[in-house]
Amino acid sequence: MKPAPTLSSAFLTPGSQSLPQPLLDLRSQRGTALADMPLPTRKTENWKYSSRHLKLSDELATALPVKGKSGPALAVPGYHVVFHNGVMVPEASDYPDVDGITIQRFADLDDSLASELAERLDNTLDAKAAQLARLNSARFEDGLYIRLAPEAVLDQPLFVISETDACSSGSAYPRIYVDAGRHSQITLVEEYISLGDEPVLVNAVTEFTLADGAQVTSVRLSAEGENVQHLGATGVRQQAHSRFDSHCVGFGGPMRRHDLQVRLEQSGANCRLNGVVVTQGKQHYDNHTVIEHVAPHCDSEETYRNIAADQSHAVFNGRIHIHQDAQKSNANMSNKNLLLSTGAEIDTKPELEIYADDVKCAHGATIGQLDKQSIFYLVSRGVDRREANTLLTMAFINELVQQIPVESVRETTQVRLNQFIEQTFEEA
Repeated sequence: MKPAPTLSSAFLTPGSQSLPQPLLDLRSQRGTALADMPLPTRKTENWKYSSRHLKLSDELATALPVKGKSGPALAVPGYHVVFHNGVMVPEASDYPDVDGITIQRFADLDDSLASELAERLDNTLDAKAAQLARLNSARFEDGLYIRLAPEAVLDQPLFVISETDACSSGSAYPRIYVDAGRHSQITLVEEYISLGDEPVLVNAVTEFTLADGAQVTSVRLSAEGENVQHLGATGVRQQAHSRFDSHCVGFGGPMRRHDLQVRLEQSGANCRLNGVVVTQGKQHYDNHTVIEHVAPHCDSEETYRNIAADQSHAVFNGRIHIHQDAQKSNANMSNKNLLLSTGAEIDTKPELEIYADDVKCAHGATIGQLDKQSIFYLVSRGVDRREANTLLTMAFINELVQQIPVESVRETTQVRLNQFIEQTFEEA
């Protein structure tokens, strides 16, 4: 029997030593724990459809060089932080100067704060469900630490632009940690983009902890080039009466994966997860979400929509787990999928695991094609067939795009999606 593949030791080579000692110690511990780690295969349930797309060759193990520069600044209202190949670029960033809000590089933390952070990193993510997130913990060279004091409110969105410069093969490990204090508020926009054509790996992890009554809005855009494998993970832990809103938009690539895990740990916590994925050519995108209802009187609502064209492949696996003590839980999950060609594939697996007896839960999934009668109606009214296809496809996802609360992001996303879909029908 052929032995299971393991993570190459080349990926465990220590990176930059510019971090505080407690974070260096954490990184070393995670690296030691990953030695001989089996890589996912088709027999690994939550990687069944994606393992064959994962390519962790030794050439990707080298950390991408940091040149200390970045692309043009965004001309949008809000604050900006720029990562270049996984390392923060202070001179390209525009920090908010707001009482009660601390934003620092991992590299600039004092030992006391770094020690506190080291104890909290990875506590929001299940190591088995998001096993490759630990690779980030073994390799991150920098990160962004955001702390909101009780009652603190960030008046404008904070944009974190993670730019990968694929001038050579290698990997980058952006890391973000957000500690939202009691009744604080923040909107965080993560945008992942790339330059260059060499094969690269981006392994990105973002963690949120929400204290009582905190309100966090997370917008995540994955729009890197065709040469970029992206493995992303987002972990969330919520306390009483906190609210977490997530809006994820993903464009396919050679291998794209996002694990989103939310734990509702105290009564009154609620979350809303929205997601849109589009794939074409031979692209692949895999969304895995988990919502843990740990406490009673918590609400969750999840809506994901996938569009696949050509010979591309989209995957959605959503799991809601209602624990025994989570009485009076309300949970709804919807996954709708649109196939634009006979060669495309979408695999969906909505899951409900309920151990409480006084709950309201529902889930559903559909897979279909564009309605021929609707296309005929538009064409008969003088609309070009390609434009009719584009209009109907955009209508399928526009409901979720319109819910993105940041106007500049919403408008940019609509333009990108429209161009992507138009290109699909041009090539059809």
